[in-house]
Amino acid sequence: MTETTNKPAVHTGKPVLSAEGVTMRFGGLTAVDNFNLELRPGELVGLIGPNGAGKTTIFNALTGVYVPTEGTVTINGTVINDKKASEVVKIGAARTFQNIRLFKDLTTLENVLIAYDEFIDYNLGQGMFRTKKFWDEEKTAREKCMDLLKIFDLEQYADGKAKNMPYGQQRKLEIARALATNPQVLMLDEPAAGMNPAETDELMKTIEFIRDKFNITILLIEHDMSLVMGICERIVVLDYGRTIAEGLPDEISHNPDVIKAYLGE
Repeated sequence: MTETTNKPAVHTGKPVLSAEGVTMRFGGLTAVDNFNLELRPGELVGLIGPNGAGKTTIFNALTGVYVPTEGTVTINGTVINDKKASEVVKIGAARTFQNIRLFKDLTTLENVLIAYDEFIDYNLGQGMFRTKKFWDEEKTAREKCMDLLKIFDLEQYADGKAKNMPYGQQRKLEIARALATNPQVLMLDEPAAGMNPAETDELMKTIEFIRDKFNITILLIEHDMSLVMGICERIVVLDYGRTIAEGLPDEISHNPDVIKAYLGE
């Protein structure tokens, strides 16, 4: 496995996200078994494991898509077990998906504006009569969303339909849309899927940049080990729904249980 020279980073403060004893059962199948995790402000953590290990199931439990069979998920001090996914976003957690979920017939800019809608402050009357408040808020929203597109070099696609962008750019748009919700925790589900090595290298730099610029915590699932080992400060490894290892990238790359899970005996 790829080696890294990453040094351990020290992150303090109360966890912005914690999972305690999270278990997900579907009928007689236990997809996730007693999963525990704490993410502190500013951490960049990788969640890895072979196909079918339960990574995306955990993301769904952490973001309100699934209600855990057992255990609790807490974000910014609020237990989210009984919250809808839309409520979890308002609490401070946003995510992307393994399969791209854009509004493909809307423009690139409109995709981001939809996510930013929560922060647009005008009432129904101001919207109907197109008052100065309406136009000021719309102008601010467009400027902020264009700034997000510029971070990902997507501004040239702003007025075109999202479905007409190259696949790798659509991946970036998903991240930009998630950032528009102003999250404290950003969860990326295979952000490099479908990207070539040059695009992946650019994505690595972008993920680190947005972590520092927006002062957010990032948890990512990724099969590209060069990306995971290159930017993650801590890595959690799953196999058959259970955590088999957790530690620094260099520790994980030499862990015999991890090597066995990926390569077999």
